[in-house]
Amino acid sequence: MEMEQEDQFVTVVISQIVKPGCESTYETWLRDITHVSRTYVGHLGTHIIRPQPGVRPEYVIIFRFDGYENLKTWMTSRDREYWLTQAQHLVQSEPDVQQISGLEAWFSLPGKPLKTPPRYKTALLTWAVVYALINLLNTLLKPLLGNLPPLITSLIISVLMVGLLTYVVMPWITRLFSSWLYGKS
Repeated sequence: MEMEQEDQFVTVVISQIVKPGCESTYETWLRDITHVSRTYVGHLGTHIIRPQPGVRPEYVIIFRFDGYENLKTWMTSRDREYWLTQAQHLVQSEPDVQQISGLEAWFSLPGKPLKTPPRYKTALLTWAVVYALINLLNTLLKPLLGNLPPLITSLIISVLMVGLLTYVVMPWITRLFSSWLYGKS
């Protein structure tokens, strides 16, 4: 997979199936590799999604970095290579590794392989949702926050908006507009 070399946040999504009976050892391995990844410049966080019986059989590990070069340093490091070697006997196959950047992470469908729509579609849909949500939040919250300084009001509204966009609105909108975003396939 070709990685874009743009100066923006990047996320690597790694998924793999752990051999039955190796889950406890794999959890220890996860803790250790996550600890090591935190020592690398530009590391912004790691999120682990554990398997759910009947829904998703694989572990999903999400590494976030502040830019492509710092991600590349981690992905090509001897530390990472060492830890991957340590996990080989715990997993059923090679990990599936996908890299995304910017707002593309909002446009991934749960339970589906990561595929991002064309940028003009993500930009248009993001603009429409942000426009609608900022007006809705302003209308509902301005009367309640009217006595606060404008910067505090903006802070509260922006925190609510980003949280709603990330966890509620964009996942729902992505599913709703999936045929337009991704085509009929």
